[in-house]
Amino acid sequence: YSGVAIYTKVEPEKVEYGMGISKFDDEGRMLVAYYKKFVLINCYFPNGGGGPERLKYKLEFYDEFLKFINKLKSQKLDVIFCGDVNTAHNEIDLARPRENVGNTGFLPIEREWMDEVVNNGWVDVFRNLYPTKGDVYTYWDQKTRARDRNVGWRIDYFFLNQSLMKRVKGFKTITDYPGSD
Repeated sequence: YSGVAIYTKVEPEKVEYGMGISKFDDEGRMLVAYYKKFVLINCYFPNGGGGPERLKYKLEFYDEFLKFINKLKSQKLDVIFCGDVNTAHNEIDLARPRENVGNTGFLPIEREWMDEVVNNGWVDVFRNLYPTKGDVYTYWDQKTRARDRNVGWRIDYFFLNQSLMKRVKGFKTITDYPGSD
């Protein structure tokens, strides 16, 4: 339903499936791969649509995830987490922010969590390298053919702890590969 995968040439030293909380792990949303010099987390965060219960679940997932990554960081591990966060952080991250301010994925409470992530020392790699670059999206509504008009949302991210930023050589969002929404 919500599975993720990591394809790697180097076998991790250890792999964990989820955060260790069955309520959040049962949907198969998270893989944690421990390598010698870093931890890679691939996560498909819940969508908050479908009613208040699902938004509550998403926000609880967010809170537990932040605790999880902060715990790894407190253990002096370098951490990269990536995936579909299902929230556009700032107005620059979606084509029509004013029209979407009341929609899940751009609700103030979801965006506040993203602020909290950044305030906890996590770096949005793309936004760090391109602080003012707009019109770069990772999601387009398929029903309205929004990709054809580039009316999208940037909801997929790579975050890492600050000390890893010096090792980043570049970042490219591949927007012309039509394999998903």
